[in-house]
Amino acid sequence: MPIRDAQSADIPAILEIYAHHVATGTGAFEQTVPDEAEMAARLKRIQDAGWAWLVMEEEGRILGFAFYSQFRPHGSYRHSAEDLVFVRHDIRGQGVGKALVAALLERAEAAGFRQVFAMIGDSENVGSIGLHLSLGFKQVGILRAAGFKFGRWLDVVQMQRSLGQGDKTLP
Repeated sequence: MPIRDAQSADIPAILEIYAHHVATGTGAFEQTVPDEAEMAARLKRIQDAGWAWLVMEEEGRILGFAFYSQFRPHGSYRHSAEDLVFVRHDIRGQGVGKALVAALLERAEAAGFRQVFAMIGDSENVGSIGLHLSLGFKQVGILRAAGFKFGRWLDVVQMQRSLGQGDKTLP
């Protein structure tokens, strides 16, 4: 299935996928679904910075999306990225998320990133944790009770993967 850069025309489908996760899941800590203008601004911010926001499309329908951005805004983090991935709720577990993250890793490495972090909402999010493990990420920490949603405390699982030479050489 083709993976391509997201376009502004994809925003309604991206928002539909994300809205489901916000409304029903604990992988997204947001409690209010952003509107189309906000989601379009997020896409523009990622792409204007030169980072990747990808979608997987099948027969004109968006199956999932993923993007990476610099881990934190400070210059010292310029070689570290953070990934996020969301898949349509009715097709999870079919390899869409894995393919999207694998494509992101290639793009991040080509852009000069040396580390990628995944900050996975909810330590019970076995799908996302397993997806990242299958792509060579290692669990490096847990932020206990970092969020509160649906009447319960949620952990954040911190995962990390080196790209290219990682920390073996200077950038």
